[in-house]
Amino acid sequence: MTLNYIGAFLLIIFGLIIMIKNKDLIKIVIGMALMDTGINLLLVSVGYRAGAAAPIYENYNQVVNFVDPVPQALTLTSIVIGACVTALALSIVIKVKEHYGTINADEIRRLRG
Repeated sequence: MTLNYIGAFLLIIFGLIIMIKNKDLIKIVIGMALMDTGINLLLVSVGYRAGAAAPIYENYNQVVNFVDPVPQALTLTSIVIGACVTALALSIVIKVKEHYGTINADEIRRLRG
Protein backbone atom coordinates (compact mmCIF):
# COMPACT_ATOMS: atom_id res chain seq x y z
CA MET A 1 0.00 0.00 0.00
CA THR A 2 2.79 2.40 0.88
CA LEU A 3 4.45 1.49 -2.41
CA ASN A 4 1.43 2.88 -4.27
CA TYR A 5 1.74 6.21 -2.49
CA ILE A 6 5.49 6.36 -3.13
CA GLY A 7 4.95 5.55 -6.81
CA ALA A 8 2.23 8.16 -7.12
CA PHE A 9 4.35 10.88 -5.53
CA LEU A 10 7.36 9.92 -7.68
CA LEU A 11 5.25 10.17 -10.84
CA ILE A 12 3.96 13.57 -9.77
CA ILE A 13 7.46 14.81 -8.89
CA PHE A 14 9.02 13.47 -12.12
CA GLY A 15 6.25 15.08 -14.15
CA LEU A 16 6.81 18.39 -12.39
CA ILE A 17 10.58 18.19 -12.95
CA ILE A 18 10.04 17.44 -16.65
CA MET A 19 7.70 20.42 -16.96
CA ILE A 20 10.12 22.79 -15.21
CA LYS A 21 13.43 21.65 -16.75
CA ASN A 22 12.45 21.25 -20.42
CA LYS A 23 11.93 23.99 -22.98
CA ASP A 24 10.39 21.67 -25.57
CA LEU A 25 6.60 22.04 -25.58
CA ILE A 26 6.03 18.33 -26.36
CA LYS A 27 8.08 17.33 -23.32
CA ILE A 28 6.12 19.78 -21.19
CA VAL A 29 2.88 18.10 -22.31
CA ILE A 30 4.41 14.68 -21.53
CA GLY A 31 5.32 15.92 -18.03
CA MET A 32 1.78 17.16 -17.56
CA ALA A 33 0.39 13.75 -18.58
CA LEU A 34 2.83 12.03 -16.21
CA MET A 35 1.60 14.18 -13.34
CA ASP A 36 -1.98 13.31 -14.27
CA THR A 37 -1.12 9.60 -14.12
CA GLY A 38 0.44 10.05 -10.68
CA ILE A 39 -2.65 11.82 -9.40
CA ASN A 40 -4.86 9.03 -10.75
CA LEU A 41 -2.71 6.41 -9.00
CA LEU A 42 -2.96 8.41 -5.78
CA LEU A 43 -6.75 8.60 -6.03
CA VAL A 44 -7.08 4.86 -6.62
CA SER A 45 -4.71 4.13 -3.73
CA VAL A 46 -6.72 6.30 -1.36
CA GLY A 47 -9.89 4.32 -2.11
CA TYR A 48 -8.28 0.89 -1.65
CA ARG A 49 -9.10 -1.25 1.39
CA ALA A 50 -7.48 -4.63 1.94
CA GLY A 51 -9.96 -7.51 1.87
CA ALA A 52 -12.84 -5.28 0.78
CA ALA A 53 -15.33 -6.02 -1.97
CA ALA A 54 -16.72 -3.91 -4.77
CA PRO A 55 -19.74 -1.87 -3.65
CA ILE A 56 -22.28 -4.01 -5.52
CA TYR A 57 -25.22 -5.08 -3.39
CA GLU A 58 -26.07 -8.62 -4.44
CA ASN A 59 -26.94 -10.14 -1.08
CA TYR A 60 -28.06 -7.93 1.79
CA ASN A 61 -27.65 -10.71 4.37
CA GLN A 62 -23.86 -10.54 4.32
CA VAL A 63 -22.02 -7.71 5.99
CA VAL A 64 -18.99 -6.95 3.84
CA ASN A 65 -16.40 -4.22 4.05
CA PHE A 66 -16.72 -2.22 0.83
CA VAL A 67 -14.11 -0.17 -0.97
CA ASP A 68 -14.84 3.52 -1.31
CA PRO A 69 -16.40 4.11 -4.77
CA VAL A 70 -15.90 7.90 -4.77
CA PRO A 71 -12.13 7.87 -5.57
CA GLN A 72 -12.80 5.37 -8.35
CA ALA A 73 -15.44 7.64 -9.88
CA LEU A 74 -13.14 10.65 -9.52
CA THR A 75 -10.30 8.72 -11.16
CA LEU A 76 -12.46 7.70 -14.10
CA THR A 77 -13.52 11.32 -14.56
CA SER A 78 -9.91 12.45 -14.20
CA ILE A 79 -8.74 10.01 -16.89
CA VAL A 80 -11.28 11.37 -19.37
CA ILE A 81 -10.49 14.99 -18.54
CA GLY A 82 -6.74 14.29 -18.68
CA ALA A 83 -7.03 12.73 -22.13
CA CYS A 84 -8.99 15.74 -23.39
CA VAL A 85 -6.55 18.23 -21.88
CA THR A 86 -3.58 16.36 -23.37
CA ALA A 87 -5.23 16.29 -26.80
CA LEU A 88 -6.00 20.01 -26.59
CA ALA A 89 -2.45 20.81 -25.45
CA LEU A 90 -0.96 18.81 -28.32
CA SER A 91 -3.22 20.57 -30.82
CA ILE A 92 -2.08 23.93 -29.42
CA VAL A 93 1.55 22.79 -29.78
CA ILE A 94 0.85 21.94 -33.44
CA LYS A 95 -0.61 25.42 -34.04
CA VAL A 96 2.36 27.05 -32.28
CA LYS A 97 4.74 25.02 -34.49
CA GLU A 98 2.87 26.15 -37.60
CA HIS A 99 2.91 29.80 -36.53
CA TYR A 100 6.43 30.16 -35.07
CA GLY A 101 8.24 27.28 -36.77
CA THR A 102 9.57 25.93 -33.46
CA ILE A 103 8.37 24.27 -30.27
CA ASN A 104 11.18 25.60 -28.06
CA ALA A 105 9.63 27.86 -25.39
CA ASP A 106 12.65 30.21 -25.22
CA GLU A 107 12.71 30.62 -29.00
CA ILE A 108 8.97 31.36 -29.04
CA ARG A 109 9.44 34.03 -26.34
CA ARG A 110 12.26 35.57 -28.39
CA LEU A 111 10.17 35.57 -31.57
CA ARG A 112 7.21 37.20 -29.81
CA GLY A 113 9.41 40.13 -28.83
